[in-house]
This record gives sequence, C-alpha cells and structure tokens, in this order.
Amino acid sequence: MNRVSGHLLLYSSTQGSHLPMQSTRFIRVVLRFAVLGAAFLCATALSQPLAAETGAEAWLRYSPLGPQAVKSYQRLPAKTVLLGDSLVLKTAQQELVRGVAQMLGRTLRVDAGSSPEHAIVLGTLTQLHALASALHPPQDLRADGYWLKSAKIRGSECLIVAAANDRGVLYGVFALLSKIARAESLAAVEEVQQPYAPIRWVNQWDNLDGRIERGYGGPSIFFADGNVRSDLTRAGQYARLLASIGINGCTINNVNAAPGILEDGFIAQVSRIADVFRPWGVQLSVSVDLSSPKVIGGLDTFDPLDPRVAEWWRKKADEIYRHIPDFGGFVVKADSEGRLGPSTYGRTPADAANVIARALKPHGGVVFYRAFVYNHHLDWHDLRNDRAKAAYDNFHPLDGAFDDNVIIQIKNGPIDFQVREPASPLFAGLRRTNEAIELQITQEYTGQQRHLCFLVPMWKEVLNFDMQVDGVHNATPVKDLVAGRTFHRPTGGFVGVANVGLDANWLGSPLAMANLYGFGRLAWDPNLSAEKIVEEWTRLTFGGDPLVVKTLAAMQLSSWHVYESYTGPLGAGTLTNILGNHYDPGPESSEENGWGQWHRADHAGIGMDRTVATGTGYIGQYPPAAQKQYESLATCPDNLILFFHHVPYAHVLHSGKTVIQHIYDSHYDGANHARDFVSQWQTLEGHIDEERYRDILTRLQYQAGEAVGWRDTICNWIYRLSGIPDDKGRVGSEARKQASAQTHELSESFEQLRGPATRGSAGFLSVSEQGIAQRIGTAGTFLRGDSVVAGVISNCLLDALPSVVDL
Repeated sequence: MNRVSGHLLLYSSTQGSHLPMQSTRFIRVVLRFAVLGAAFLCATALSQPLAAETGAEAWLRYSPLGPQAVKSYQRLPAKTVLLGDSLVLKTAQQELVRGVAQMLGRTLRVDAGSSPEHAIVLGTLTQLHALASALHPPQDLRADGYWLKSAKIRGSECLIVAAANDRGVLYGVFALLSKIARAESLAAVEEVQQPYAPIRWVNQWDNLDGRIERGYGGPSIFFADGNVRSDLTRAGQYARLLASIGINGCTINNVNAAPGILEDGFIAQVSRIADVFRPWGVQLSVSVDLSSPKVIGGLDTFDPLDPRVAEWWRKKADEIYRHIPDFGGFVVKADSEGRLGPSTYGRTPADAANVIARALKPHGGVVFYRAFVYNHHLDWHDLRNDRAKAAYDNFHPLDGAFDDNVIIQIKNGPIDFQVREPASPLFAGLRRTNEAIELQITQEYTGQQRHLCFLVPMWKEVLNFDMQVDGVHNATPVKDLVAGRTFHRPTGGFVGVANVGLDANWLGSPLAMANLYGFGRLAWDPNLSAEKIVEEWTRLTFGGDPLVVKTLAAMQLSSWHVYESYTGPLGAGTLTNILGNHYDPGPESSEENGWGQWHRADHAGIGMDRTVATGTGYIGQYPPAAQKQYESLATCPDNLILFFHHVPYAHVLHSGKTVIQHIYDSHYDGANHARDFVSQWQTLEGHIDEERYRDILTRLQYQAGEAVGWRDTICNWIYRLSGIPDDKGRVGSEARKQASAQTHELSESFEQLRGPATRGSAGFLSVSEQGIAQRIGTAGTFLRGDSVVAGVISNCLLDALPSVVDL
C-alpha cells in the first residue's frame, strides 16, 4: 500500500463511506498536491548526485552497504586471526580488514596470536589442523583451492578461510569480500572452490617504449622510454585486480618481443615489477625473441640444437631466477608474421621450445609456445591454400615431442580472434602435449573497446564445444582438453590477452572491464554461466540497484550478437580493415593478398570452401563427429556457414532466409540494436554516478553511429558484388540512396570522435553529449532522452494513479 492510498483509507474510515460531492472535490485537490509533492520529494532525493567514479577500482570498489545490509552482518566476527606470516597471507589479512572497513564501517581487530575466539581465521589447511585437527573440508583441495566455513573452534563461533596454499587463502578472502559486496548471507556458509586448471595467466602486449600493441587503454603500466617505470603503483594495483579473480600469472611484454628484455641490466629492472606482483601471488613471466642468443648473446647462431645456444639459455635462466626466484617462465612467438624461428635452421617448434624448457626446468618454469605459426605470403589464387590449417599442420605431427614443461598456446579459433570462429581443431590434436587456450580480452577485432562487446558468451561457445575425440559417447569439451583433464596432462589452462593501460578505467571503457573480469571467472570455472558472471560484475562495479543490474546485464549479454550482426555475420569474419587498423569496415582488404584471412566473395557467392570433398580440406582436421557436422550444408550451423562453405547468395539457410537477405537484415537489425543500447542506458540516468553515466552514454552514441557506417558499407559492398537488391527496399534503390545521403553527415560527425585507431583510447575524443545529440538528430537515428526529474515525476504519478482511479 502506498502513502496516498493509506491516507484515503484513513479518511474513509473516519468520515463514513458516503462522501458528499464537495468532500470528493476537496480530496481530489488534496490528491493532486499530494502526488505532485511526492513527485517533488522523489525528484529532490534522486537529484542528489552520486559520488563520481573513474572506474579505477573496477570491481573492487568496496562501497559502503546500506543500513539493512550492514545489520545482516552484525554477527560477523570482530577480529581476524592469521595462522601464518607469509607475504601473501599478510596481504590477505590486510585486504580483509580493508574491505570490511569500507563496506561495513567496522575495523577488524588483528590478532597476531592463535586464539580463535569469535574470529575470522585465515590459514592453510596444515596451519588450521594444528589449531583444530577435527576440521576437514568436504573434498581434497588442489593448489589455489579454498574453503569457506562457519564452524566452532574450541567452542567459539568462527568464520574460516582455509586453503591448500597461501595463494588460495588470498583467493578465499576475495571471495568472502565479494559475497559481502553483493550482500550475500554468510550464515552457516560452507563452500569449497577449486580452480579448473593450474594455468590462469594474462599476456600483456606492452613494448619497452611504453606503447602497447593492440592496447586501447593508454600507455603501459610497466614501461616508458625503454625502461621499467619508476613508479609501479599501478602495476601493483593491477596484480590486486588479477588476484581477486584468481589469475596467477602475468606476461608483461609484447609477444613480438624486443630482445632487450633479456639484457642483464634490464632483468634487474624487471625484478622490481615482480616485487609488486609477489604480495598478490601473481607470477611474472616475459615474452622472448628466439634469436636472443645471437642478437644480444654474442653467438653467431640461435640454432636450438647448437650446444652453445642451449648453454646460453641455461645461464640466462639461472640469472633471471637469481633476481626473481618465483619467475614463471617464457612466452615464445616464432616463425610467425616475420618473427625469426627454428625454421631458419630447418628445426621444429619442438626443438625450439625444448631447449628453453630444459633451461627453466630446474627452477620450475614453463614455456608457452604459441601455435600462431603460419605463412602470411600465401598465394591467394590457389584455392587449396588455407591459413586456418596452419596451426594443426605445424603442431599435430609434433605431438609428444615437447617436454612436460612446454605448453602449446592455441588461439580459440584457427584464424585470429574474429567475431566468430569455430574452435581450433588443434585442441583435439594434441593428446601427449600440454595446451592452453588463448582468448583475446582486448577487443582487437571486436570494436577495440569503443564498441560494447561482452565476449564471455563467445568464449563459452568455444569452451563448451564438444570435440568428441573418442566418439560420440564420450564428451570431450574444449575446456577439458585445455585443462589437461581429457588426456591427463600435468598442466594446461587459460591465457587471456589483456592489455590494460594507464587510463583511469584500465581498458579505455568502463564496460570493457567486464571482459577482464569474465576471463578470470571462466579461467577459474568455465562452467559458470555468462549470466552469473555479468550479474556479479555489474553488482560489484555499479552496485545492486535492480534496474541497473537488469538493464546492464541485458545489454552486455546481447552485445556480442549485436556487434556480430552489423559487422560479419554467418561466420564471414574478417570484414574489418586487416591491412590497416583492424577496426573500420574494409571487406576488400581481406582478398588478393597473402594474409589468408579470406572470405572469397565474388559476383556469384561468398565464403571459404573448407570441405574435404571440394575445398581446402580444413574440416578433415577435426575428429570424425565434428567433420560430419561441418562438411554437410544440411548440418553446418548457419552462424558458421561462410567459414566452412562457399555458397551462392541465393542459398537458403536453415532459418528460411537466403544468404544475401540475411546479410542485409542482420546489418540493419544490428544497427537498430546498437541504437537501442543508447535508450536502454538512458533509463539509468540518476541511478549511476554522473561521470560514468555521461562517459558511457557518449560511447554508446558513438557506437550507434559506427554501426550505421558498418551497415551501409557492408550492405552496399555486397549489393555491388551480387547485384541482388534487398527485399525490403533498403539497399540498391532510390530510397536507400536518400537514406545514405542522410546518414553521411552522421558518419562525418563521428570522425572527430574516432581519431587514429592505432592510438588506442587516446583516439576517443570526448565531446559534449549535447553536441553529439544534435548531430545524431540530423540523421534521425537516435531516440530522445528524458531528464531524470521528468522520469522521477512520471514514475511517482504512475505509482499514485491507482489510488486516484479508485476514487
């Protein structure tokens, strides 16, 4: 019952059920003032601005909880007991104290002794058993796994955060704080969490001069002007973010590595980065140039089978571990895109990987050898050539030849982080070799953080794809293959290309941070749903307002399909400018060159024929069940048909549409949905701090304009090729020409926002929302936004309306 109707009931009970006309009029007057007054009060309350935020704290904001939520944690112990004294354990305790203070306004007492009386107890299982030998988790904990448990110790109620190792305790503390931040109950908590795989790393593509390849969030947090930065505060904050989502390793430099990273003096500098990583349990690793023994080592060769080269790597590894005892290992990109590699001497990737792995082995280090090895000078005219086959062709014959501390790092798809690709067949082709999946968090081909594109749903499709390596009766999804579970490998897991920078919000866009968070959560547990992940992230990043959570989750979850639909649907992929910025629409750039990112569109049809029967034979690299699915047009899914088959434009899809009509419809639908993001976001005005609200609104308006540009470019290109008009009269008609003229001004207005695509986030120039809205209005592509006060008044009137109608 609302306040107005309550007053009406009170009046009726005191005056009787039959009201005279004058009283009724009086009540109506009172009601009008009551409704307007309530609306004014609501508007006044909501007009108080929320505190401005830059996004620097990401999902670790630890915002103060409301009074009711704080009250629900009143039984939380008032002190914390630490059962060890390692650096990571101390970090865990400090983080717990910090989080509880910020969210609950309580300062936990820190007990250096072992008295557990009504305490939050932090320690490894070994340490816990020395205190309470009867307490055991319901299952054995692997490395980094943790146990949250409400239990009595020596007769006193305690909250236990225990783990197999120190790092697991830190992860358990972050999990506990996340529950509090999301106002989850801790009453009788009993939870065991285990990492799905031992490898959960990120790769940064930072250059020593401070630039970041495919970085859209500002300059490097590690390097500047050829040196490690003097102030590494930001690097330490990044390690904290990584630890909070269970990421345990970070490669700090570009896979196109500068040999200077291994210079004697530079290793000492790099050790300073390891120092700020160490409290958070994040291992540091570096990318290396395979030619380093020759380029910086003074040898006349880098032949991996030369004993002098092996000795050079051994001494270099020894030197690194003297400076960085917990060093993780090396990442190698070789014989790819102009990088020198073992082929220089007629050697194999196994030869190259093993010589480095043996140098690292005594120290516990690993080598990630990237399977991104291909010839970028392919003959486009030879219809049998296919870049997609390269990884399998190069590495499958070497299965079993790699040492046990070598991990083959395989991109999720066989080409290069396209908006949609099938799972790489190499995942199923390495039974006796460790492997890890490489996912691209930074949005190189998916909008470069200028477009909203939540990638977790895409990653989920790949991770859940069943390779059926042993037949249809034994599920072998990619997530199990890369985790080492299927073939019982000693290691494996997940690597994400992250590329955070010095921008306050890390990735250039506040919404793009959902991809970093999502990667960490999937690397920890790939069985988590995209819905759960995005809801967690939204609550932690923007708070628990139901409207914000519902609206933003819906936008994020639909955004990959929206981006795909106005860029490259049906598995066509690579319609961006691959010879330039990897951002603009540039379908012609894919063809008639050696890069192998082809779609082979001509006047009759489109798509790559990768069949065994008539095409490149790529499909034959998959296990039989997947081959059967992809080889036949009758069973190949529509969303990958142009990746696997060259078909006429008039080919009818399973949806009932022709290919050409699907392309038209998809691009128009995608542009419309991108426009809808703007109106969806505008409903959150007043529910989010003004700084982030305006920033994201500007970005979404920009994306909507870009989607129109993509739509027109691709639709006009495919119409020119095919000569087949759009059934709905939007392409290839006078009406379409008029509409194109209308949107031309819109496209030009957005050019000043874009800047050079290679400049990353610095290329996104902030302009006033009013100016953008004026330009957008010219083309008629956006809906008007209402002010927050008008929205509040409307809502208050609607709330009161039933009471008025009842009269």
